[in-house]
Amino acid sequence: MSAARKRVAVVGVGTMGSQAAWRLAARGAEVVGYDRYAPGHDRSAAGGETRIFRSAHFEDSRYVPLLKHADTLWEQLQRETGRELRRLTGCLLMGPTEQQQMATVLESIAEHGLDHEVLDTEALAKRFPQYRLEDGDAAVLDRRAGLIRPELTIQTAARRAEQLGAVIHRYTTVREIVPLADGVEIRTDAGGERFDAAVVTPGPWVNDLLPDLPWEVEIRRLISAWFVPTTDAWFGEERPAFIRTAPTHFYGLPSPDGVSVKLGLSQALHKLAGDPNQLERTVQPEELEIFAELIGRYLPDLHPDPTRLSVFMEGYTKSSRPLVGPLPGAENVVLLAGFSGHGFKLSPAFGDIAADLALDGTSAQPIDFISTVDRVAA
Repeated sequence: MSAARKRVAVVGVGTMGSQAAWRLAARGAEVVGYDRYAPGHDRSAAGGETRIFRSAHFEDSRYVPLLKHADTLWEQLQRETGRELRRLTGCLLMGPTEQQQMATVLESIAEHGLDHEVLDTEALAKRFPQYRLEDGDAAVLDRRAGLIRPELTIQTAARRAEQLGAVIHRYTTVREIVPLADGVEIRTDAGGERFDAAVVTPGPWVNDLLPDLPWEVEIRRLISAWFVPTTDAWFGEERPAFIRTAPTHFYGLPSPDGVSVKLGLSQALHKLAGDPNQLERTVQPEELEIFAELIGRYLPDLHPDPTRLSVFMEGYTKSSRPLVGPLPGAENVVLLAGFSGHGFKLSPAFGDIAADLALDGTSAQPIDFISTVDRVAA
């Protein structure tokens, strides 16, 4: 069956699903999306006003070709829609020189010829006085990096998909995905509908929707907090995002409105979320203590009392590598799940890969290291 006539369901029109819907519709597929809320909602993993895009990668240099593909598609989506979804302000990557993540960053930069700048302590203090380095630290400025607007991106990608012919069923919960010999059936409270293929991007509801998934996806509750600077250093001519690798992994972004700085923490500091339908959204005072400690140690010109808090969820695999590819025994069902805190910057690439897999059964993108095919259950 040709791609132009193939019917594809997209289950979950969020971070990954909105991009998959756009890429599928752009290739002529008949796309029907389902979301338990609506694209861009704040109950899942896509909230928080800003996310980081970067070219260099801490976790594995094999992501860099996918980041380059995502980079191209970010530009394309902005051109097609006329919306500023991404702003390239750079990103400072900081941490102990001997730490593995900093070594991986430098390896990925060297291997792929990425645009960067290494800053010593003196240069960093002069150019970015808001940051404090410690003995043995390194600082690398990834120039092809910056901020992404997650909620706007999801709504924009979903709307673009609709402009290209996609249909999105908002506030429609998918109850079951039934693989068939010649396709798949999507079941909601309104009944079932048959498709040639389905792209399933359920975010933190992955275990609810796919209880027999052979891989563990742990759902954790994340906190973002916004702090007001006491100096003007954060909002000068250069406004890079930043990531600190160790001894405590955390990140931050100056807010686009020039008022505050958003901080977020790594997986190890996130509590288990429990039932994703009953997420605890109240942040307790003791949960803010780690933010105050990090500000005092590394970001001394931020006022330690937050002006805004936000809670959301993310899915983590044991390997921290996402699940991308067909469900075992169901070649017509393409799963995207468990992005472990570094999926949003790659979302256009993963949406395009999902379209490849749903329409052609294969992708030219280098996904062997994250593919579900022949992957050991864990």
